[in-house]
Amino acid sequence: MSSEIATSIQYNNPGLNNQELIDLYKALLLPRMIEEKMLSQLRLGKISKWFSGIGQEAISVGVTQALHQDEFILPMHRNLGVFVGRGIPLSRLFAQFQGKESGFTKGRDRSFHFGSIEHRVVGMISHLGPQLGIADGIALANKLGQTEKATFVFTGDGGASEGDFHEAVNVAAVWQLPVIIGIENNSWGLSTPSSEQFRCAQFVDKAIGYGIPEEDAILVDGNNILDVYTAVKKAAESIRKNPRPIIMEFKTFRIRGHEEASGTKYYPEGIIEQWEQLDPVVNFEQFLHEGGVIDADFIAAAKKEIKDEISTALKTAYAEDLITVSTEREVGDVFKDFTLDEVAPGSSTKEMRFIDAISDGLKTAMERHDKLVLMGQDIADYGGVFKVTEGFVDDFGKDRVRNTPLCESAILGAALGLSMSGYKAMMEMQFADFVTCGFNQIVNNLAKLNYRWDENADVVVRMPTGAGVGAGPFHSQSNEAWFFHTPGLKIAYPAFPADAKGLLLSAFEDPNPVMFFEHKALYRSISAEVPEGYYTIPFGKAARLRTGDSVSIITYGMGVHWALAVLDKHPEISADLIDLRTLSPLDTESIFESVNKTGKAIVLHEDCLTGGIGGEISALIHEHCWKALDAAVVRSASMDTPVPFAVPLENNFLASDRFEQQLLQLLDA
Repeated sequence: MSSEIATSIQYNNPGLNNQELIDLYKALLLPRMIEEKMLSQLRLGKISKWFSGIGQEAISVGVTQALHQDEFILPMHRNLGVFVGRGIPLSRLFAQFQGKESGFTKGRDRSFHFGSIEHRVVGMISHLGPQLGIADGIALANKLGQTEKATFVFTGDGGASEGDFHEAVNVAAVWQLPVIIGIENNSWGLSTPSSEQFRCAQFVDKAIGYGIPEEDAILVDGNNILDVYTAVKKAAESIRKNPRPIIMEFKTFRIRGHEEASGTKYYPEGIIEQWEQLDPVVNFEQFLHEGGVIDADFIAAAKKEIKDEISTALKTAYAEDLITVSTEREVGDVFKDFTLDEVAPGSSTKEMRFIDAISDGLKTAMERHDKLVLMGQDIADYGGVFKVTEGFVDDFGKDRVRNTPLCESAILGAALGLSMSGYKAMMEMQFADFVTCGFNQIVNNLAKLNYRWDENADVVVRMPTGAGVGAGPFHSQSNEAWFFHTPGLKIAYPAFPADAKGLLLSAFEDPNPVMFFEHKALYRSISAEVPEGYYTIPFGKAARLRTGDSVSIITYGMGVHWALAVLDKHPEISADLIDLRTLSPLDTESIFESVNKTGKAIVLHEDCLTGGIGGEISALIHEHCWKALDAAVVRSASMDTPVPFAVPLENNFLASDRFEQQLLQLLDA
């Protein structure tokens, strides 16, 4: 296709009968008429925002009509044709736009920021790109299950500049996933033209760089409904039988602004008028009319029918009361409801190092959940950099123990896609520090999903963490506080082998996303008797390791061992030692009970002092136990610097260098 703007659309019927052509026409007309109505509603203040897809409808409609109804589509904010094409009731869609109860997000998110597993639609978040990784996960589930289904994911010429695009396309190519990556190239990313987004002539030119052959990089006239339908149908049929990714670029134009408030003043003069000649609705209507498939009376009747349908649905949505506020429900919907069926450990035990307990827990989970998939860098034949999954490929195969490319965001997205397809997923973050490369997926997708549209993320992210091994600033951070602040994430941080195994097995039972922290310095430095077989330890229940009356020591992870060492050195100290074990949920009951008894508290953690979890626990104690306090709560934490490399510097950095003195000073207060 030339980069010049065409002057007309040339239709070529791929063999559709008249009724099929009429069905396509009606499917194309519906989103156009809804949009026209929504623009009037926007002007009247009935809705707050609108992202117009006028001029691009042929893509959404053609894609949706070409795929099977049970195949997932991951649209963006200009793909109204996908939502209505999948049969979502208009009254419910309009209620969503208005923030009403019957919408998909209970008023918690707007426009098309939602999904519906029932309709096999997974909507976007505002951060363009993450949905591509999710599509990889859905496609992986289809490949593993040998379902012979295709997945289609939308992005745009702007979104394709993001790292998520490159990561997801690369993963799809490496794993040969049956996914169509559809790029709507309307030549503008808000006001930024394509010439400032990429240097190649077309997006399909990039395919060869991922190992995708030329025949699977397809350029389509995005305003030609028949070309879109034909190309997508052919591609989907092909990848159902021969799984692999296909890149499909749809050349089109956005007639209106990125969203209505931004306008179109940045467009070159005359360009809108040129593209209006290629209007996908007007031209297809004219093609069918000239071909005798429809006549003026049919067109009028079809438009009246749709207009009446829209009007009725709008009245239903408007008649619905404003959403009723329930603080209890707001908080309750952050996590998917879950009650653990506790399984007590058996009497048979075996001495295990911390790392052996983690490995044993993973193996037990894999045996218990046959749809659990492990993913991470080097975790297959190599067994991971810490050898946690050594030998797993022999036991479970490479389909379930998967080496990944170095792309944290795409793999976290794939884990979420697996979850949406009925699988359980674990991603091993090679080092907890590397989570920054996938931060968006965790805090904006996994964490918010259940709250936004009642879809859970059955994903465990394993986080080898902590200092004390001379690894420097990028392999030693304690970053649990980054996630403690984010509603929707559960956080485990065990200190002992038996707890590590039991909590890990509980994490795989829990349908909510779990950040599972494992201190690297504990992997091979401690051993203990660990129950064999399957057992669980509930989240939100701390362990009291020592009992005393003079002071409460509240800690977790490596801090537990630092505290034990100091108490062993000072047997005269009568201390309650509380090992939190999980940070979300937090066992405040055990904390308050202990502090109300002792009257003094010190909170110890390896993380830096400022913004650390100790500050929140200290505040909770002061709020709830102030009458019992004989002294201010003390925070014992590492320095507010990056983690240094040299051993003397690292020792000085860590809280272990100061905890003993702080504890003694508190006891003297």
